[in-house]
Order: sequence, then structure tokens, then C-alpha cells
Amino acid sequence: MGASTLARSIAESPTLSLNEQARILREKGEAVIHLGGGEPKNKAPINAILASAAKLKEGDIKYTPTDGIPSLKKAIVRYTEENYDRVVGPENVIVSAGAKQSLYNLLYTLLNPQDEVIVLAPYWVSYPEMIKMVYGIPVIVTPEDGRFIPRMKDIEAALSSYTKAIIVNSPNNPSGAVYPEELIAGIVDLCEKKGIYMISDDIYHKLVFDGKTPASPYKFTAKDTENTKVITINGISKLYGMTGFRIGWVVAPKDIVMVLLNVQAQTVSCTSVVLQAAAEGALTGLQSPIEALRLTLENNRNVMMQELESFNGVKVTKPDGTYYCLPDFRAYSNKSVELSQFLLKKALVVTVPGKEFGMEGHLRLSYCTSVKDITEGVARIKWALDPASPNEIYIGERKLVRDWL
Repeated sequence: MGASTLARSIAESPTLSLNEQARILREKGEAVIHLGGGEPKNKAPINAILASAAKLKEGDIKYTPTDGIPSLKKAIVRYTEENYDRVVGPENVIVSAGAKQSLYNLLYTLLNPQDEVIVLAPYWVSYPEMIKMVYGIPVIVTPEDGRFIPRMKDIEAALSSYTKAIIVNSPNNPSGAVYPEELIAGIVDLCEKKGIYMISDDIYHKLVFDGKTPASPYKFTAKDTENTKVITINGISKLYGMTGFRIGWVVAPKDIVMVLLNVQAQTVSCTSVVLQAAAEGALTGLQSPIEALRLTLENNRNVMMQELESFNGVKVTKPDGTYYCLPDFRAYSNKSVELSQFLLKKALVVTVPGKEFGMEGHLRLSYCTSVKDITEGVARIKWALDPASPNEIYIGERKLVRDWL
């Protein structure tokens, strides 16, 4: 008996695939530089570590309420009030095993077969696949001329009688773009008028640069929490660099949260009390780790821009936030998957193909690594692609000569 048609139709994660190839090369002793991942090198906040350690010390590691421990939900309620200027209650919050599971559960809850979800390109690679996994149809809206910010008229043109939701990710993975307030306001207004859910994936919402502040979608609706079509998703993975703790949450009207509760109860039951304690510790402890990470990322972004701007043929839009930039490499290749494979093979640099984000000919480069890896990684890419760059380079202890240009 083979796998189901649906399961076979789901695309492999390009990030995980490239990570596995890089891991194998590293095990062979190769000097691989990883510019593909979304995982900073910071340590988890001490309050998170102490809170989780305290739970372990107690030894009372049992089931928790399906929607999350009350103290963590209280912390999320306070976080929402402070950062979104929106008063919500514990009944509006459900905790899941990461923002990724939160989004999947939400799509499962909202969509009927053949319902459509508008996805704004460039988009996070999992959005279309998640929508298809619950028998929905992703409708991609791509900005004109390689821009990273869509136009309202293009979003409106994508609407149909089957449209159930619009996913908005600002600050945006993979481009680092922060959508302007007027765009967020327009999307919220459209959703409230049409009865469409606006799913705001806010996992990077405080990791912004140059004094920018991303707009809270709640700012643009006059409806209360129980009647608005705005739903927000967030978590601790990116803001605190706690990627391995896998705690995220949904803030939504309570009737939706009740269905999310049933979905989660029949799948994972609940998330680990140890990890929830860590999340609570992060949210209620000193918030300086967020600013420290943000400053590191902003500095790394500046280094990445400096290196890429000296690269003949590469066009790059300066990111406003997140861990990533999305340079245009079409001067060298229109096939980003083949280009990523080529760079891994020849230069031992991991990148992520822009095709997977709806932006063919681009590559996503992460600057949440070290400055050394950024400068050396871009130098290797230039060596592999740019005929004007030196013909020889040292990778690890080996001197390599370019013989393909």
C-alpha cells in the first residue's frame, strides 16, 4: 500500500533538504558556511532556562490543559495588550507546539475543501503546502517588477467567492520587508467588509531595524476581539532565538479558539509543561535579550548589504527586519534551485532557492549567523559566479581555482 495522493503532493521542505546536505558535507570535514537557516547563535534567555529547570526539578511533568497552562496564557494576554494595544482574555488564546503548528491548526479550523487562501509573495515556503494539506487552494499574489510589497488592487483582484483568508507576514520571511501602514489598514478593512479572515503571522514583529515599527492590524479595526476577522499568530522562536523550544500561540475570537482546542486535543493533546514554563519565563522576564538580538541582526544586515552591494549583477533590497534578505541573482541564473545546488557544490555555501518563496531567480540569504560567515560566504558566492572576482580562493585549508567561467 502506497502513501496517499495528498501526502505525495506535499513538497519537501527546501530548507531541511539543504540542511541535510550541508550536515553530510560537514561530517566529511568540509568547510561549509550556512547562509540558509533561520536560527541565531544567541543563548536562550536566562529567565527561560531557570523557569524550565524549576519545572524539571519539581519532577511533576504531567499533562497540561490543551490550550496551555494558565500562567503562560496570562503572560500572552499581557504581551498582546502591551504590544498590540488590544485587550483580550485567556479564552482568546491557545498555545501550540510552535507558531508553525498554530498556523496549521488554524487553517484546519477555518478551511473547507476548495476554500481559497490568498498568499502574498514572497511568502514563507510552508504557507501553500499547509493550505493544500487541509484541502484548501493557495492563491498567490505576486508584486510587480520584483518588488516585495503587494498592491491592494492586486489583492482585491485575487478575491473570489471561495476566498476564506489572507495570510500576512510582516516583517516578511524571506524578504525582510515591513509592509507600510496603509497596506495593513487596507487589508484589514477589506477583510472586515468581506468577512474574510486576516491571519497575521507576526513571528518577527519586534525584530525590525532603522527605527521602524510594524503596524498592529488591530489598530485598523473598530470591531472587538469577538467580532473581528483579525487573527494573530506569534511565538518565542524568533524574538528570543528560542527555536528549539517550539512554543507558539493564536489570538482569536473565542468561538474559533474553542474549535482549535478540539483540533489540538485530538492530535497532540497539549504542549510540554517544561517548554511552556520556558516561554512564560521569556515573556515575563527581562526583555533585553530581544533588543540584544535585534541590534546584532541589524549590524549583520548592514554587513550583508555592504558585501552584496559590491557584487556585480546582484540586485538587493535592504531588509527592514527579520533574519533574511532576498537578493536577485537573475543576472547569473533564472533557476534558483539549480543555483543553490551549484553554490553548495562549488563554494560550500548553503542558500535557499527563491523559487520556494514564489520569487524565482532570487536566493534567500540569512544574516543571523556570524559576521565572519557572512563576509566569507558572500566572498565565496562572488568567486563562484562573478567573472570579475579573483580566480582563486581558499575554502578551509584548500586553495580552489575557478575553471567554469
